[in-house]
Amino acid sequence: MNRRNFLKASIVSAVGVTSSCAVNPVTGEQDLAFMSEDEETELGRNLHKQLMGSYKAYNHPRLDQYITEIGEKLGAISHRKELIYHFTLLDTPQVNAFAIPGGYCYVTRGMLAFLGNEAELAGVLGHELGHITARHGVRQHAKQQVSGIVTTILGAVLGNRQLMDLANIAGLALLRGYGRENELEADRVGAEYMANLGYDPNNLLKVIGVLKNQQEFDKILAEEENREPYAYHGLFSTHPDNDKRLQGIISTVRDNNFLKKIDDRKERYFELITGLPVGPGEGEGSARGSSFYHTALDFTIKFPDDWKIENLPDRVISTTKNRETLIELTMRDLNRRVSAKELINRLFENEVQDGYKVISPDFEGYSAKVKMNTPFGQSHDCRIFIFYINEKEAFQIVATTKDEDNFNKYESIFKKCAESIRKLKSNEKSLGEPRRIKIHKVKKNETFKSFAPDSPYSTHAENRLRVLNNYFPTGEPKLGELIKLIY
Repeated sequence: MNRRNFLKASIVSAVGVTSSCAVNPVTGEQDLAFMSEDEETELGRNLHKQLMGSYKAYNHPRLDQYITEIGEKLGAISHRKELIYHFTLLDTPQVNAFAIPGGYCYVTRGMLAFLGNEAELAGVLGHELGHITARHGVRQHAKQQVSGIVTTILGAVLGNRQLMDLANIAGLALLRGYGRENELEADRVGAEYMANLGYDPNNLLKVIGVLKNQQEFDKILAEEENREPYAYHGLFSTHPDNDKRLQGIISTVRDNNFLKKIDDRKERYFELITGLPVGPGEGEGSARGSSFYHTALDFTIKFPDDWKIENLPDRVISTTKNRETLIELTMRDLNRRVSAKELINRLFENEVQDGYKVISPDFEGYSAKVKMNTPFGQSHDCRIFIFYINEKEAFQIVATTKDEDNFNKYESIFKKCAESIRKLKSNEKSLGEPRRIKIHKVKKNETFKSFAPDSPYSTHAENRLRVLNNYFPTGEPKLGELIKLIY
């Protein structure tokens, strides 16, 4: 949760498209659907400005340089050597990579966390360059409005379900795929670029395995949490689990193009991603067990045991496993010099019931039962707590349950949680920092189960480490192997 994270609405003006005939640099065929290259690069510049106006790059100069160096080497042997390629590392835990017309390529820090070596990163970048060099984005642009594309990108990268709902199905192309044939074309082209640089193209298959493992693990979580599995709208999402055509493409490329020159450079890659945040990033707080800590805002709160904590850009939400009861914490700006009690009465007028004063270790406030619009329905029973931090800001906690008949039995739980909010102690400051990657060389008798108790995860710690290291659902690290742990 950031102190300030307001997504600015973006309206993208469509770049004028001239129906000019162009040659596909990959196939050599003419295609009347292509815009001119000047129009394509102008489209890319405008899209890039819109994306970066609503999002931010991850500040890590060494990783930026590393990604750019690999990308530029791939670009230099691509079908469009004349393009200047731009590579951006996005500050989001979403696991994704995508490209837009004109030479703009993006990879998220979430993607870097789950990749296993430099060769896999080269596979991701090569695949995205394949889309650019074959002008798949240009074709897609001809089918829809640019605003739909940008809305979809922001929705998928930010993990904002409302934004995703606003985008039409065609807009998923930049993230979900350009169709089966275009995706396979990007695979083939990317694999060729990899092989020509000396990377084993089989690493493309490993990347797909990492992403599929995440999907399978989420199915387990979804069943426990009484929800549908999150649909993955990212890299390689259109590929089947056992993609025979892709395996054939990789095998052909490897036989025809690959003369191994370099290894997968795992050690170099792991050295560079050491300390990379996993999940929410700098200044966004961190969930540790059933507590949430925020260093920048100097507070912690204890949620009920065994509830799930979601740290979103503008709020923290804790829910029961069935997701039918929730507690939401947000920051609220204050605009009047009134008490917390008067503020609640002004906000909800005649809907206020059962009000009382609340005191936590460091804050005083007021609570009342009110009617609010919630995910469970409009004018729904809620318990609200307001704690003033200073003259300009307050913590706002709203708690509710889907079945209003059960509301009273949760009242004591809501109150206990709200009253736990307090300032951080000096020895807790580090707990509000992001969860980060550390690299470990496996010793004798060490297993993922043995690492789990020391991880910050309160649930499924062993399987989360397996997914992170591409050992899901079974298998153990080998003696002397480098693996990723979280601290």
